[in-house]
Amino acid sequence: MKILHVLDHSVPLQSGYSFRTLGILREQNRLGWETVHLTTPRHVAPGPDPETVDGLVFHRTRAAPRRSALPGLAELAEMRATAARLEEIARRCRPDILHAHSPVLNALPTLRVGRRLGLPVVYEVRAFWEDAAVSANDGAASGLRYRLSKAAESFALRRADAITTICEGLRSDMVRRGIPAEKITVVPNAVDAQRFDPDRRRDAELAARLGLDCEIVLGFIGSFYRYEGLDILIRAMTELRKRRPGVRLLLAGGGPEDAVLRQLSAALGLEDTVIFAGRVPHDEVDRLYSLVDLFVYPRRRMRLTELVTPLKPLESMAMRRVVAASNVGGHRELIADGTGYLFDADNIDDLVATLDRAIGERQNWPEITRRALEYVRTKRSWASSVSRYEPVYRSLLARQSERRQD
Repeated sequence: MKILHVLDHSVPLQSGYSFRTLGILREQNRLGWETVHLTTPRHVAPGPDPETVDGLVFHRTRAAPRRSALPGLAELAEMRATAARLEEIARRCRPDILHAHSPVLNALPTLRVGRRLGLPVVYEVRAFWEDAAVSANDGAASGLRYRLSKAAESFALRRADAITTICEGLRSDMVRRGIPAEKITVVPNAVDAQRFDPDRRRDAELAARLGLDCEIVLGFIGSFYRYEGLDILIRAMTELRKRRPGVRLLLAGGGPEDAVLRQLSAALGLEDTVIFAGRVPHDEVDRLYSLVDLFVYPRRRMRLTELVTPLKPLESMAMRRVVAASNVGGHRELIADGTGYLFDADNIDDLVATLDRAIGERQNWPEITRRALEYVRTKRSWASSVSRYEPVYRSLLARQSERRQD
């Protein structure tokens, strides 16, 4: 079985999106499936075409020249470029299935090429494009762009031969749009627990270098987007350090909010309390995980965070670290039955109270982290998640065979 995956971007760019892709592709290859990989013009990292990263070969779609600043024309140019490159790769490698991953800018050209070549199309929804735009302050939920983007998503969902998605929140939203439930398969975010060492000893040299020789280290490792709510966490530190003078906060990563967060920390006089580690290569992240006692994920409450489950809390659980997260829908799917702490989203007082309580309950942490690690290993491994693709693919291939016989 050969699957051609159409992706927004991939490694070497680091994001939850690219790490999920890696997990899927590695496990599909382990199962003996042949995978081919194409990124769209949104993969902006310089590099050769094709490019081999982590043993996987990625074909690239070069960006089309921007000829107009009018809204929508750039996206149309991107989709035309993606369709042309996809058809070229598909005719050459002759896949059995086309598998387009979010956003809808990938799905629409894949559907076009799939119809032209007579190939079934799977559309994997990791988030809705319209919600991602709102979360980045790139439009309002009542605006024309939002409505057009939502209409495009619904159009693609109706025409895809099968749909996969990462969580129940997104699946439920699609059902409310009128998409048949039986057409949708949830393939949840997961981790390769074998790649994380839950017994790794604290990296004393790195701790000393970062100034983390302290009683308790809180942490966040990931991308700095506004919806992550990291400004709320920084503001909470002003009160928490009064109750817990030995606490420090480690923020590792980067993104659009990096400068804003650093300025906020300085304005609040938290330079010695909030430590910015910058971006860290993914293969060195284990060293940072070893320094953190309690990971905090303070996502704001909005449609995107209510629907979408993140990947990073699962990595923290795999490293046997305590997790505290805001009670948005995406987090509630991951944290239950004593596997971590939940606090009210957008509520600094409750965040402070929850962190203070968690620190005061350190005697309970071994049991909390044991449950969390067991949950990851039994229910959130890539082997478990990726196995859900098989019946989807097999059903499409059977239907394709029947059509050819007719």
